[in-house]
Amino acid sequence: MKTLLPVALLALATASVAQAQDDRDLSSTASANIATDFANVSAVAASVTSSDNFLWPSAQPPRPKTTLSLAEPRPLAELAEPSPASPDPKYVYGSRDDFRWQLALGISLVRFRSSLYYATGVGTNTSVTYFTNEWFGVEGNINTAFAPTINQNEHVKYISYGAGPKVAWRARKWEPWAHTIVGGVHILPQTAGFSQNGFGLQVGGGADYRIYPHLSARLELDWVRTHLFDAWQNSAQANLDIVLHF
Repeated sequence: MKTLLPVALLALATASVAQAQDDRDLSSTASANIATDFANVSAVAASVTSSDNFLWPSAQPPRPKTTLSLAEPRPLAELAEPSPASPDPKYVYGSRDDFRWQLALGISLVRFRSSLYYATGVGTNTSVTYFTNEWFGVEGNINTAFAPTINQNEHVKYISYGAGPKVAWRARKWEPWAHTIVGGVHILPQTAGFSQNGFGLQVGGGADYRIYPHLSARLELDWVRTHLFDAWQNSAQANLDIVLHF
């Protein structure tokens, strides 16, 4: 009986050790299986995520946009200041601009001849010309002349007026021109039985010399045809003027 007790205790101890060894091996195997399963699941999830990103690129998180710190250079056309607009010319002749209006002021010398008396008078000349283009204009003028005494201390007073066409060759310095003026004439002293007024025709021309852009000097010679005292008269006229251009 005493011999069986130690044998039973030894057998029980041996069984306990064996049971503990089996439990340890089972725990190691289970841990290894769980780690393997977790790795497989992670790989599958990563594969699915990569596939989703490939199929739907919009699902990817947006990348931050990089901006340049330096401003883009502006075009040279924007940096340059716009040039001022050139003024519209009055009109162009050759390589220069010129003016449409001319105002002439000067001295007039008139040699009047008629069947009743002759007289040479000095007076004034005023004319205004408007050019419609570079060579054709319309002119209006007034001439006066005062002569010495005749016929018992009576002074001769002569006034002519009219308008007509003017043609000019407008060069850079010289401007020769020709005109025809149709109008009337008034003369004193009055003669018995005749009117002081009559018809006047002025045909002639001259030349202007441009001193400054707005100033010229003019010499003019004209033949004057008048009808006074029931007759026709042929007279002459010369003018020396300054001309203002505007």
